[in-house]
Amino acid sequence: MLSVAKVQRRNAWRYYVRGVAFGDGRRPVGRSLKAAQEMAGLPPGVWLGRGLAALGLTEGSEVSERQMELVFGQGRHPDADRIEQHLLDDGADPATARLATVLGQPLEEIEARKQTPLIALDFTFRPQASLIVLWALGDDRTRRVIEQAHERAIAKTLRWLEDEVAQTRWASGRGRAKTPALVVAAFRHFDNRDGFPLLHDHCLILNRVQRLDDNGEPKWGALDTTRLYRHVVAAGTLYTLAMTTEVCEELGLATVPREVTPGLRPVMEIAGVDSELINWSSTRRQRIEDALEGLTYKYAQDHGRLPGEKARHGLGWWAAQDTRPEKKTPRPLKQLLAWWRASALLKFGKQVVDGLLQRCRAAGAAIRARVDPVVDTTLAAVDVAAVVFTVRGNFARRHVLAEARRHLLETLRGQEFTRGLDDYIANRALSDHGRQTTDPQPGRRAPAADQIFYTADFPEPEPWFIAGTDGKPPRESSRYERARVASLAVRNAIRAARTAPTGQTDAPAATTSAAALTDDQHHDQASDPPHAVDHPGRDAALTPAQRAAAIQAHQEAAMPEEYLEGRTTDAATWMRTPKNLERFAAFTRAANARRSAYENQKPPAAPDVPSDSRRHEHEQQHQQPGHGQGQGPRP
Repeated sequence: MLSVAKVQRRNAWRYYVRGVAFGDGRRPVGRSLKAAQEMAGLPPGVWLGRGLAALGLTEGSEVSERQMELVFGQGRHPDADRIEQHLLDDGADPATARLATVLGQPLEEIEARKQTPLIALDFTFRPQASLIVLWALGDDRTRRVIEQAHERAIAKTLRWLEDEVAQTRWASGRGRAKTPALVVAAFRHFDNRDGFPLLHDHCLILNRVQRLDDNGEPKWGALDTTRLYRHVVAAGTLYTLAMTTEVCEELGLATVPREVTPGLRPVMEIAGVDSELINWSSTRRQRIEDALEGLTYKYAQDHGRLPGEKARHGLGWWAAQDTRPEKKTPRPLKQLLAWWRASALLKFGKQVVDGLLQRCRAAGAAIRARVDPVVDTTLAAVDVAAVVFTVRGNFARRHVLAEARRHLLETLRGQEFTRGLDDYIANRALSDHGRQTTDPQPGRRAPAADQIFYTADFPEPEPWFIAGTDGKPPRESSRYERARVASLAVRNAIRAARTAPTGQTDAPAATTSAAALTDDQHHDQASDPPHAVDHPGRDAALTPAQRAAAIQAHQEAAMPEEYLEGRTTDAATWMRTPKNLERFAAFTRAANARRSAYENQKPPAAPDVPSDSRRHEHEQQHQQPGHGQGQGPRP
């Protein structure tokens, strides 16, 4: 998972060297950063990124307090003191010597225009809660595997940002250039502010990159931070997919979907980690949810509607800030591990804690035996396009790429896949099911590839209502729930769309997808790339019926009905809509009155409802769902 925060103002670096670099605690006054880190048993910050070469730094070297002040506090070279002194010794005046160490536009000039400079972006990477529990309560090898996977996933995500996303801009955006080299300072944390386990890294991406000017000389400029923000979700899904896959392959584990908020996208957690253990480690979740409930109610009162996806993220941030505890005194990891184990043993017992990894491996083995490590890229493209279209309407490639990575994690359940498969599925979803909506304007610059928006030709599912539980009223289905129904309609198409093949009337033929794809278009094995695996025996010649059965079996194994448990499209669910609640309540009151009258041996009062036979027929008519209610999309 990935979250982003801005680092603004020139004194922001003090917050990081006094707190973030000190395990999110309060560094004692008068003690150097390195001495405080050593005394508290905390790891030092390290430099990452390809842009270090231009600054004379090496990847993995320690971040000093003076370097933080120069780079993130003054926007200067990390070795500015030596460079400036060397120029002064050569006879340069102080202003010229100092200006020679500045990276890009001086911060003083930005502040002179009454603007607040954006110095860096804080990308915070953390694993899912179940992986954090395994890391905190597992043995040394388990902890080492998770930490190494965490580090490699961060490195992979930063490389992807450098290769595919990072750009520099100048002249108010009229000039742009790719910059495959970032400067990053990373700080490792082990716990949250309550002292419970929370492995995460703060990666400060400097808002300065180097490019070549018109004369071929290197020149420092600002990052296109808007572009980075737009790709945060795709970067976060890449980190989660890479880390989860590596840990599952190394330890023999698998993932299962866990619904955190009803109606929203589930989180793929490690199978075998109980929800009680996750709640034990996620100490702030309940406080945030309580605060979020109040903020959501106020938002609905002010706007007359529930918050959308973007507003929910903003309200969640405010809820987290409102419930944020004070800084703590950091402790070495060894002490934290002992305290976490003692706390878990006291709450759950020795058998639960010591048998955690074995239970996870047993659950993972069962899932791996059921789910083959194969992906049907044709159906994956349909699924990805249907979900993105239903949730967003218009979408760009970055949205499709993020959904393709989620699809791989949900479908393969943590099993390894061929490199580049996520890009292939995204490209196929756009080419087969995307219709470009961004039109180039005459006389204006043509939009870049990631600035082009698309839509899809899928029938959008109508909303339906979901019966409330625990005394809660029915609610309207979320866009994500309708998106899952749209994508799962592919399975229904596979079951239903079997026709007799040519020259073989006694066996069903190949099936088509919900988008009416033909077998010749997308199921030609010779034209598929090597990683477009549809079946373990893809090299063998399959009859159309065998191919349809293999795809259907894979989809049933990899996409169980967990997404729709308790949220069906049956008529019984539609009967619980708010529109019909009062109507059915009237029938119930009338029936109760008739029964009471018979029990008291008195003539029943004449209720304002039809007779028994007619009433039964009347109720049967009302139990049939209307158009768009209680029905998913049909193939």
